[in-house]
Amino acid sequence: MTGTGDPADGGDELDAAFTETVRRTGASIGALYLLSPDGQLLRLVALCGAPAALAAPWVRVPVGSPAPVADALRDDRMVWVGSQEEMSHSYPRTAMALPYPLALVAAPVTGVRRWGALLLMWPATRPPYMTGRERNNIGSSCRRLARLLDEAAERGTPRTGSGRLRVLSAGAGRPSIDEERATRDFIERLPGGSCALDLEGRFTFVSSGACEMLGSDADRLLGTLPWQSLRWLDDPTYEDRYRAAVLSREPVAFTACRPPNEWLDFHLYPDASGISVRIVRTGADPPPVPAPHRSARSATPARAGQLYQLTHLAAALTEVVGVQDVIDLVADQIMPAFGAQGLVLSSAEAGRLRITGHRGYTRRSIDRLDGLSLDTGFTPAGRAMSSGIPAFFADAEEMRRIYPEVPQVSGKQAWAFLPLVISGRPVGICVLSYDEPHPFPAEERAVLTSLAGLIAQALDRARLYDTKHELAHGLQAALLPRTLPPVTGLRVAARYLPATRGMDIGGDFYDLIRLGGTAAAALIGDVQGHNAAAAALMGQVRTAVHAHAALGPPPDQVLSRTNRLLVDLGTDLFTSCLYAHFDFAGGHVTLASAGHPPPVMRLPGLDARPVDVPPGPLLGIDPDADFPLTELPLSPGLLLALYTDGLIETPGVDLDDSIDRLARHLTHADDRDLDVLIDDLLRKVTTAAQRADDIALLVLHHPGG
Repeated sequence: MTGTGDPADGGDELDAAFTETVRRTGASIGALYLLSPDGQLLRLVALCGAPAALAAPWVRVPVGSPAPVADALRDDRMVWVGSQEEMSHSYPRTAMALPYPLALVAAPVTGVRRWGALLLMWPATRPPYMTGRERNNIGSSCRRLARLLDEAAERGTPRTGSGRLRVLSAGAGRPSIDEERATRDFIERLPGGSCALDLEGRFTFVSSGACEMLGSDADRLLGTLPWQSLRWLDDPTYEDRYRAAVLSREPVAFTACRPPNEWLDFHLYPDASGISVRIVRTGADPPPVPAPHRSARSATPARAGQLYQLTHLAAALTEVVGVQDVIDLVADQIMPAFGAQGLVLSSAEAGRLRITGHRGYTRRSIDRLDGLSLDTGFTPAGRAMSSGIPAFFADAEEMRRIYPEVPQVSGKQAWAFLPLVISGRPVGICVLSYDEPHPFPAEERAVLTSLAGLIAQALDRARLYDTKHELAHGLQAALLPRTLPPVTGLRVAARYLPATRGMDIGGDFYDLIRLGGTAAAALIGDVQGHNAAAAALMGQVRTAVHAHAALGPPPDQVLSRTNRLLVDLGTDLFTSCLYAHFDFAGGHVTLASAGHPPPVMRLPGLDARPVDVPPGPLLGIDPDADFPLTELPLSPGLLLALYTDGLIETPGVDLDDSIDRLARHLTHADDRDLDVLIDDLLRKVTTAAQRADDIALLVLHHPGG
């Protein structure tokens, strides 16, 4: 899992710059993430100040996930989380899997291209804010890392997130031999017991007093984990205290009972090199809450690391949306967590198992396994589905005895068949497979069985969402114009982007109406809400405007008549709308607005600017409302951009500033291809990957002549 940098590709220099950043910023833990070759995942490639095992849940972070490093990369900004409370509010999934007091910052590493993100963590004892100097130092360090990555790419050896994780040291020096002896003598003179653990949790030093209290010789303890070499410490609660010390860098204490009835207090003092532990007897009074009695015949409890990983995966499964999201999460996080090389995820549909996603299998194998009946006897899937009991096969011989064709068809050597069942109803099956024989300990079977229930819930929700998603897109496509009619004297392009939250359906609309041979009308609007009701009303508004515009009245009359119709309908949803009438014979454009953002206009040789269109009220409120007119000359080269508020609204940013930003981008936009122009505007103006509102954009160009 770990490796070292390759000098040939600048690995040593990159590692040195990374560890120097961790040391100079005073961070207790540092992590460097690089983009995978396909640009979909951030992979942890370098870690400092923590063991690789503790970072297991975060080795792979999807770029679209709600995580600090993903947000830093997507939004190209520094993400600061100053406390556990702030973490719980901003990143609840991360807080569930990282329930320790700490502060962190994630910063993008961007040079000639986007490379990845840097993550730094501090104990919660530091101030809950960052100074300007700290931000500048971290930004400078990220630019240095990006420069080293750029140089490696220029040499033909680009670094990507496909390499192994390297666990690095911050470079603390070692004491001399005399200092070691003096330190040992000092420790032996202290009352009680003393020992030291490395960041992996292994004993590196045990005093004679500690050996006496722990009831074991130093030779049997050194190099081992306490919860493995001392059975009475084999409890997730105690391992969790060690994890808390490593991650928070704060002193931690707990009490444990050494059989038969000797209570010991353990005090853990961590730093970047390891943990110092003081052990003292508790005294006559037992602790208020004794440790629960465990039968010698009971199964060993799952390790705390596995429990936190299960919590992390469970939180991730609650946030997936579509079926493909479920597949990606199982492939990117659950497969690596359990060391699997193959995945087949199937859904129960019409009495058959339809494969919805897979990894690590040939197309020929998938074709053979797809469409098996629910009660199939060809693989263990049928029996697992009917009984609801997972089936585990540690090697090919074990599988071959019952299902002789499976090893040959799949090419794998070990399998876990996990039925996905909800309230007794089978919804599918998840198969994890291995290229080598793989024993399934009781702990792992228990965790996989628990995960199967969570995957089943997530898959069932995702299938329902996908069905609604398809319905929403069908409805949206039916209500928006399939194509815009050709109009002599106008070049036109339009785009609609749904919101990335909710049902993926909204009330934004646009249209272009041909009015004889010498006139045309363009409109854009936004119905309040993001649901089927908003979309239905949008269809009514668009139809009403189209019908009124066909009679040729001026824009204020079109909006007034549409407004009275909406008032008569008594809808609870309000609508904004901007209507533009192009008179090619008269050489002018007349506009009227019902509470809609102003259009942005550009003339040849001049900067783009918003048009001052006095807005009337929203449609559907006041039946007697007036909608003032604004007239512009239809000059050759005139470019008009009509848009909805989803394009410009950004939390914490003034609306006028956002409109001015759109105008600046339009000033320098190339209008030779309006579709390319729209793509460029959307890329520059909409920076967030998650859109809370849908977007409609209509661009019109009058070439003149």
